[in-house]
Amino acid sequence: MKKPWAGRFKEKTSRTVESFTESISFDRRLWRYDIMGSIAHAKMLGKQGIIPGSDSEKIVRGLEEIAKEIEAGKFKFRDDLEDIHMNIEAALIKNIGPVGGKLHTARSRNDQVALDLRLLLRTEAKEIISLIKRFQKTILSVAEKNLDVVMPGYTHLQRAQPVLLSHHLLSYIEMLQRDRERLEDALKRINILPLGSCALAGTTLPIDRAYVAKLLGFKGISENSIDAVSDRDFAIEFLSDASTLMMHLSRLAEELVLWSTEEFSFIELPDAFTTGSSIMPQKKNPDVAELVRGKTGRVYGNLVSLLTIMKGLPLSYNRDMQEDKKPVFDTVDTLKACLAVFDEMFSGIRFKKQRMRETAGEAYSTATDIAEYLVRKGLPFREAHEVTGRIVLHCIENRKRLEALSIEELKKFSYLIGEDIYSNIEAEESVKARRSRGGTAPSEVRKQIKRLRSVIR
Repeated sequence: MKKPWAGRFKEKTSRTVESFTESISFDRRLWRYDIMGSIAHAKMLGKQGIIPGSDSEKIVRGLEEIAKEIEAGKFKFRDDLEDIHMNIEAALIKNIGPVGGKLHTARSRNDQVALDLRLLLRTEAKEIISLIKRFQKTILSVAEKNLDVVMPGYTHLQRAQPVLLSHHLLSYIEMLQRDRERLEDALKRINILPLGSCALAGTTLPIDRAYVAKLLGFKGISENSIDAVSDRDFAIEFLSDASTLMMHLSRLAEELVLWSTEEFSFIELPDAFTTGSSIMPQKKNPDVAELVRGKTGRVYGNLVSLLTIMKGLPLSYNRDMQEDKKPVFDTVDTLKACLAVFDEMFSGIRFKKQRMRETAGEAYSTATDIAEYLVRKGLPFREAHEVTGRIVLHCIENRKRLEALSIEELKKFSYLIGEDIYSNIEAEESVKARRSRGGTAPSEVRKQIKRLRSVIR
């Protein structure tokens, strides 16, 4: 088949150039969306009388046959035809004759590829949203099963205050909820029809873009043809949202890695989701969590890659934009794989509840409770903070736990301290007392679970 631009050129395209410029090796993934868009376009051309209705119907049938060939794995993709658009068009012309050449009326590969990428991202974003929701439900189920487990909460990776394990886990559901909402909002900007913009200036032919939008389920139509073919903001926004989602998964991965160490010993990861060492027989490595953490860097790189591609491009379309697909495809695949493996692994994690409880009460983690106890007795917080700090220092110097101090010792620091202070020092009581909205008290966590159950259903 001749190149679509062959009329202007005297020489054939160099094989080296064909190899360098082809994108069919990766953009064949767009075939389903390319055919979907082409069918809608052909129907519009027939409806508007731009081509005969019989030609439109013949083109649609031809495209449907090509779709069946590709589905069955019988379609032969050709590198010399550069991309998915020309591969399908060439096959169409071969199968139904010259009438197939009418399909490209009133469109360009510039608006065609923008359409394909939007259709793909619309589909994939919805699937990723579903995977997020499924993982949220899994975490919620694990949180409910471990509702009353007390563990140390951390700041600066230092033990800070006792919290409920369930409260800690729910924080990830909140992160994932924001990720879902970002992707749902991004769909508003993804779901815009660019087809009909042609190369950059629109067309003199009486096309009906609203009809095509209706056929393809687009909620809006691009209003500026130059912007439509040169815009990849929707892909950048998707990659940005994906990077934030991966950041959240990476934080969870980091905690699973830490918690599974002998130093923490908070969890036992399921054997099916860990690996061993080729030299050290005793090892059980958290490879899944480590790989999720590592793959986060790939997604960040994809975002930076597309931002860099787009940053210096004059309007409108430039061939640089061919490089948008690999970062998008890789990000889609990475997100889906990470969400799927974490979802499957998470319900199999065994939490070492006794170990968590023991460490929750160590490192003077209820010191803030003493300060707040003194505040309730009428002492200004800054003074209460100082008194409590001196109590902690006394414990450190005498190698005592807070709960091991006698009432006589405690009264030396403040006459306000009474026997009732001991109910504020126990980790369980500390947790129960934090009943402020969004706090870690069991009563508040139950409210959070109830709310989240309705949000993610």
